[in-house]
Amino acid sequence: MIEDILRQEEGKNIEFKENTNSLPKIITTAIAFANTSGGVIIIGIEDKNKKIVGVTNPLLEEEKLANAFSDSIKPRLLPDIQIISYREKQLILINIPHINGPFYLKNQGLENGVYVRLGSTNRLADLEIIENLKRQALNITFDEQLCFQSNPEDIDLTTASELLGKKVKLNEAISLGLIGTHGKNSLPTNGGIILFGKNKDKIFPDARILCARFKGINTNEFLDEQTISGHLAIMLKQILSFISRHTNQAIKIKTIKSQHHSEYPIVAIREAVINALVHADYSLSGESIKVAIFDNRIEITNPGGMPFGITIESALKGISKLRNRVIGRFFKELGLIEQWGSGLGRIIDQCHKSKLPPPVFEEVGNSFRVTIFNHLLITKTKKWQNEIIHFLKEKKEITSPIAAKLWKISDRAARDRLRKLVIEGLLIEIGTGPNDPYKKYKLKTRGAL
Repeated sequence: MIEDILRQEEGKNIEFKENTNSLPKIITTAIAFANTSGGVIIIGIEDKNKKIVGVTNPLLEEEKLANAFSDSIKPRLLPDIQIISYREKQLILINIPHINGPFYLKNQGLENGVYVRLGSTNRLADLEIIENLKRQALNITFDEQLCFQSNPEDIDLTTASELLGKKVKLNEAISLGLIGTHGKNSLPTNGGIILFGKNKDKIFPDARILCARFKGINTNEFLDEQTISGHLAIMLKQILSFISRHTNQAIKIKTIKSQHHSEYPIVAIREAVINALVHADYSLSGESIKVAIFDNRIEITNPGGMPFGITIESALKGISKLRNRVIGRFFKELGLIEQWGSGLGRIIDQCHKSKLPPPVFEEVGNSFRVTIFNHLLITKTKKWQNEIIHFLKEKKEITSPIAAKLWKISDRAARDRLRKLVIEGLLIEIGTGPNDPYKKYKLKTRGAL
């Protein structure tokens, strides 16, 4: 287990600490892990180079940690603290589960003491995130909440009826979650307004899609851009049309369910767009869904990272958690979602069938991004890089002497190549220090298979 953790970099669910001298930071990390998606803190490892230094008096440190967690965190958090031996060193492993909170520092209070995990950093939660955590504890999604700035007449039931192919009246709209009740009165839900609100752009001006075609492989120069707004339920066709116009593919989209062979697998693109529409965090102000097209890839980014309690790894295993139940339910009614939790797997399968590089799923700040590559990326990968990638996918790890034999080069040249791949972020190295003769190299864990 410890080697599986060591092969990864510090990130959303992993933190390395050399000792307990920075106890306040350890407490903050525990809070952030509990509020976000759980995680593990390992004490006895330098966080910069992952050198294993061990803990001198682990029993004393364990007691100190347990007391600190009990005295500093509210509500009560009980991490699993273990002492383990690895390479003749004693380490402390702290497992923090994700639990509905929000958890916060007692001495700072709820408004100023809530932390969440973004990448490898702990961030003080703003009011929007705190409200999100409260909704999660109550098992309510943002799009299920009532929109008090509107009334039922603001829901475009005519468009909803056209999409569903049947007349949608008030009772049906309530059943779909487009409209809710407040005492004896009916009010639209946030999801109802985002999907079919006549005044949606006024109430949720950021619930739009920013599409762009860039020159080359960076964002330095726009070739074209388009902002897609209006009813969320009818945006999919417009987004796919923009992608069709700006990639080397001949797609004629007759309906939002159309599928055609193209440079990019249209099923994968459609799944990525649907994923963004359904899982975007529409409670965040100033953030919109973005579709960026480059010469070698398409990036689809939505506001909001993985829902609290879910990691990219668990999502790839089919574990799902709807951030927007109203929007998700309506997309399923339209037949755009076949099975909950299958979207990311379908993207991977479609790229594999098209002989394209694996897609990348990643959290970028407080956003989630899907990147789908075309064949241009393959030609830029050097032969020796492909050789070690294929080797590590099968054997899981490699040493510099074995790499030297694989590449038919000297030991020193192999070490230089391995070091270069570590710097580029493709590999990670595991060892007790820079001169460790048993140092191993493994593929860096990514949000792709």
